[in-house]
Amino acid sequence: MSEPFTAQRRMSPILLAILVIALLLSVASVFQGVDLMLARGNFEEGSFYLTLGATTLALSMYVLFQTRKRIMKLALKAQPVTSTILCEKCGLKNVRDFQRGDFVFKEADPCPKCNENMVIAEIYREVKDTKKTGTTLG
Repeated sequence: MSEPFTAQRRMSPILLAILVIALLLSVASVFQGVDLMLARGNFEEGSFYLTLGATTLALSMYVLFQTRKRIMKLALKAQPVTSTILCEKCGLKNVRDFQRGDFVFKEADPCPKCNENMVIAEIYREVKDTKKTGTTLG
């Protein structure tokens, strides 16, 4: 294969905007709570704002990190593509990596046994099964 395939997944701009707004509001709420508690002496209302800001900040950060982790899991991995070359005269079969420009029934290199032109007979992708094996009860 000529070059590795890398897929980039991005976070939704709407989700990112919501998270940024929630983070800013939570920081403002924390500052409001600290101001109410220390400067004005209103501990009941200040502790409410402080608790609300800290909880919102924690939840926003949790959602941000979980979304980021899931995006990294979704990245696609390139799977190898293989070309099978077959000699129609002597039946010699050769398997090699896919090369750009390969297509089925394309004439390839001459056969090492009988010196006739070989033909690409198959092009396929090797699927690697990544399913998790689990145990079933019952």
